Amino acid sequence: MAEDETGEVPKLPPDARLESLDERLERLQQAEAKRTEVPQVSPGTRIAQQAFGHLIGAPVGGAVIGWGIDSLAAMAGYKTFPLFLLLMLFFGFGVGLRNVVRITNTRSEPGN
Repeated sequence: MAEDETGEVPKLPPDARLESLDERLERLQQAEAKRTEVPQVSPGTRIAQQAFGHLIGAPVGGAVIGWGIDSLAAMAGYKTFPLFLLLMLFFGFGVGLRNVVRITNTRSEPGN
């Protein structure tokens, strides 16, 4: 743009059409931001969901693995049912508790 003697760009008179367009664009951007906003989960809720998942998932996973070991032992001719199922169930419960303690003792960093 052309500069005047002071080195500043001369200001043009405001155009009502451009101002109206800017206002409409700003309103539409705000509406779109509100529409696409992702709800933030509170840190307490996130920790509770993780703890619940570990307390349910670890024993179930251990029981499934124990059942699989018992099934493999049965195919090999050993009668171990429910030995490994119970052992792995309790092992899974212990792992779940350890994970819950680890999660609840971890200090969350701001912004995470």
